[in-house]
Order: sequence, then structure tokens, then C-alpha cells
Amino acid sequence: MATGMPTNISRAEELKLLANEAFKAHKYSQAIDLYTQAMEANSENAVYWANRAFAHTKLEEYGSAIQDATKAIEIDPKYSKGYYRRGAAYLGLGKFKEALKDFQQVKKLCPNDPDAAKKLKECEKAVMKLKFEEAIAVPQSEKCSIAESIDYRAIDVEPQYAGARIEGDVVTLDFVKRMMDDFKNQKCLHKRYAYQIVLQTREMLRVLPSLVDINVPNGKHFTVCGDVHGQFYDLLNIFELNGLPSEDNPYLFNGDFVDRGSFSVEVILTLFAFKCMSPSAIYLSRGNHESKSMNKIYGFEGEVRSKLSDAFVELFAEVFCCLPLAHVINEKVFVVHGGLFSVDGVKLSDIREIDRFCEPPEEGLMCELLWSDPQPQLGRGPSKRGVGLSFGADVTKRFLQDNGLDLVVRSHEVKNDGYEIEHDGKLMTVFSAPNYCDQMGNKGAFIQFEAPELKPNIVTFSAVPHPDVKPMAYANNFLRMFS
Repeated sequence: MATGMPTNISRAEELKLLANEAFKAHKYSQAIDLYTQAMEANSENAVYWANRAFAHTKLEEYGSAIQDATKAIEIDPKYSKGYYRRGAAYLGLGKFKEALKDFQQVKKLCPNDPDAAKKLKECEKAVMKLKFEEAIAVPQSEKCSIAESIDYRAIDVEPQYAGARIEGDVVTLDFVKRMMDDFKNQKCLHKRYAYQIVLQTREMLRVLPSLVDINVPNGKHFTVCGDVHGQFYDLLNIFELNGLPSEDNPYLFNGDFVDRGSFSVEVILTLFAFKCMSPSAIYLSRGNHESKSMNKIYGFEGEVRSKLSDAFVELFAEVFCCLPLAHVINEKVFVVHGGLFSVDGVKLSDIREIDRFCEPPEEGLMCELLWSDPQPQLGRGPSKRGVGLSFGADVTKRFLQDNGLDLVVRSHEVKNDGYEIEHDGKLMTVFSAPNYCDQMGNKGAFIQFEAPELKPNIVTFSAVPHPDVKPMAYANNFLRMFS
């Protein structure tokens, strides 16, 4: 061991058992701390590393999970769980080919395990599907806009349709309320109106800059919400607590509207409908889950196919590429889904100039805006997610100074209290999906700012009941096996 001290094997085992209990109680951060202490007592036990990898996976820290599982494999190359955990983490990042190699190894080590055989078969199917999709994909330069090919006015509404209707071209508050009521009762919106909402939203979003300036007049307030992740009934609760979006009660939803929760279609159509009703009542930022690769894995694509149609999958992908990447409130507060950058000196003008009309790349400013996370130590480090990076308080401070700003608000990470304040009070995380994935037990939060001071007032709330549809109900069949 690095310390040169004798390994305390019995103490390590005690800590492992405590960590296992924390894990069972969905206290994954606590489990990680306890597994870490067990490793400090005995770093040569592959089980501890594989277990910590599993806890990281539960927190969507796939980069850290891959590192831990790799260490477990180094300690014991015949330990099947090491390959299994690493394969599951690769899956979480959408890296099916790497996952396949690990599951092949699991099958080799456990040839008679039916579960290993089943998972390998599903992984092979997923990789084959991916190869097929890549083979038939049209090059980006030759792609036609699906939005341009849809004429919603030509779609008939059957006389027996009893749901919410848009009269003419104008989306009214009455329509939005009726639609939300229908959604609450698990009824669908007619495709004609769904197309109308999504197409009208696209027209509004595509003319916006990549960085949007928001002006809040003195005496007026503004609300910022974090990830909602398809938790429609919790979204309704936010509106119950804080009022519906309007000119006098504007909101910014800071990315990750969809995936994970199984009411993502209802969430996105509601947010888009409010945008159509009143563009300055609601602002929308892109999150890392407003992307094809994530939607394919985490449920939105399957849900759209089930509730709407295949054409809507393409349409949403196109509209997500129009979402702005960040907002600035009153030249003071920078709001972004993920975080800051791998280089110093990034100016707001650099963000404005990003060509965002694409799927998120795997590196560069756009990737970092969507994927990065703060870290407690200074400087920069590798991302625990395996994409983007981690950045310290000094990075936050320099970015704010360089751009004459006071505060960074970001989302992207589940927090027990729904929010967290870090980096000497200069960075806030807000997360608005309480009891995330029906298992994390966290609160949700939103932040109210009042001009001119823009002092953040944090409101926290608990999850509300929802119909018995599990999170990830529409997810890739293969991924559901690991969630």
C-alpha cells in the first residue's frame, strides 16, 4: 500500500458493510465516502472498487465509474463484476461498442450465467442497430429540415377528438391550461396541435443568439429552474407554488427538460406552449439531454415514438439544436446548464458566436457549457462524468471578473436540498426534479431574483405523487436492465 502501513482488513470490511447499507438506502454519496474509507484501509480488494463504481453510476458519474471499475479489473482480471460495472458505465455515456467488449468478457468469465448471456445479447442488438443507423444516415450537409416539410394546417382533427384545441394560429393561456389538465389526466394532445407548438417554438428559438440577454426591470422578479427531467407532475407543482409563466412572472428553465422521467413529452409541450403563448414569459436553455445521443438512451426518443410519432423524434432533435446555450440576467448573473471552460479568458462575446445549430460536440466551448461541473479544489480536473471537465473556485472567479459578472447559476447535478452554493458564494447549482428517478429522495428547488439587487431567494419543494409509470419506462430496453 502507498502508506506503507499494514492493511486493516477487518476495518475495511466493516466500512464496506456500512457503505452497502448506505447504497441500499439510495445514499450514494455517503456510500462513495464509505467505500473510499474502506479502500484507504485495504486498497487491494477489487470488490470495493467495483462497488464504488456502481455508486458513481447511480450518480451519473460515469467517468469516475469507469476509472474505479478499471482499477477493480487491474486488481483481479478474473473479477466479472469489474467488467460488468465498467460496461454499464460505458452504456451510460452511450459508448455501446466499448460496453460490448466488457459484456463479452463477463460472458467469457461466467459462461453459464443466464443474466450475463441476456445482457450480452441485448448489447449486441444495440450495437447492430447503431451500425445500421450509421450506415443509412444522410450526411449533415445533405440533410433536409424536417420542419420545412410539415404543414400542420393540412392535418385534420377528427370530430371525436375531445381534447385541447388551438383556434387559428394563436396559442392562448386558456389552451395551455386545458392542455395541462388533459396531460394531468394522462390524455394526449392531437398531433396537429403538437406540431403547431413545436414548429412555432422553432421559429422563435432559431432567431435567438447563442447567449441571450434578459432584462428584468427594477421591482420585478425572475425565476430560474433547473433540470425537470420529464417529471411533469413536479413541473405542475412548481407552477402551483410560484404561479404560471407570464410577462409579469417570467421563468428560465435551464436545460434537461426531458429523459429519465416518463412524462417528458408532456413537459416539453407545456414549456414550448408557454413560449408560443408569450415569448418573454419563458426562456429555455439547452442541456446535455437535449441531444440525440442522450434521448436515444434515456427514454425521450422511445416516449415520443409511443405518444406522438417517428417524425416527431426528428423534429424535436432539430428544434433542440436551436435552443440557446446560456443566458445573462441584467448583465450580472450568468446562467448555463453545465459549467465553465477548460481555458481562461472566455468572453461572453465568444459564447454569443458559437454556432450551436448541431448535435453537441465531445469537446470545446459548447460541450463544456453543457457538461462541466464545479469541484471543491482549485484549478481544473478531469470530469467525473467522462465528458467536459471539473473547475474550481478560481476558474469561476476569473470568469466572472473577465466578464463583469456577479454570479454563475447552473444545474446539471442532483442535490439533496435541490440546490448548493459553492465557490465562495459565486456559484449556485439549482435542480428542480425532486425525488429524482423516484429514488434519490432529494428536494427540488428554484431561485427567484428581484431587480435591481438580484439577490437569490431559494425556494425548495418536495416531490408530488404521479401516475404509476416508472422513470425510464420508454428507455432503451438494454439500459433499463442496469437502472
